[in-house]
Amino acid sequence: MISSALQIAGLVVGGIGMIGTFAVTGMPQWRVSAFIENNIIVFETIWEGLWMHCIRQANIRMQCKVYDSMLALSADLQASRGLMCAGSVLSFLGFMVAVVGMKCTRCVPSSWQAKRYIILTAGLLFILSGAVELIPVCWVANTIISDFYNPMVNVAQKRELGEALYLGWVAAFCLIAAGAIFCCFCCCFEKTRSYGYSSPTHYSIHSQHLHRKTESSYSKSQYV
Repeated sequence: MISSALQIAGLVVGGIGMIGTFAVTGMPQWRVSAFIENNIIVFETIWEGLWMHCIRQANIRMQCKVYDSMLALSADLQASRGLMCAGSVLSFLGFMVAVVGMKCTRCVPSSWQAKRYIILTAGLLFILSGAVELIPVCWVANTIISDFYNPMVNVAQKRELGEALYLGWVAAFCLIAAGAIFCCFCCCFEKTRSYGYSSPTHYSIHSQHLHRKTESSYSKSQYV
């Protein structure tokens, strides 16, 4: 009962992290700029993401445009695009492997050893996907903060942390937490099973010894 609850909890947390990773990869709010010029007439908001950038001005609908080329992106966003795609694939693989290895599924033979290795693999995939996602999120955040406090950077080019970065940290934490749940579950449950089997083995050996002793004494008395 407890093992099933832990597996379901890890699967739910991992699913939340996977969905969050997909959302972060597609969101344009990685770099956000909102400022008011001196005449206080033009209010402009700029969003810069991995795939597109969006501009919204006062009383005008937001306009988004996909990047024409990878060269239009900065170095951190170019690397972030590849890393986020890799993290999305790893999180999806971890989720599917976890579903296959669940105790209630019958996709594989019901032996504990087989499902234990599958669950352990899912946990490692979740942890790896969370670590891969943390790299671009922290990299872009560090670049934004460094440019913000750099006096050599023009004020119009300075950006703020977007909602996608905060969601990326939450999604990465969920993926790592799900992986930790699966890995700890496998290790702890394996120790419990080994402790549970040690006592019956000792009891069987002791019973077998008594049985042999009784049989031997019976044969001697019968001989006499």
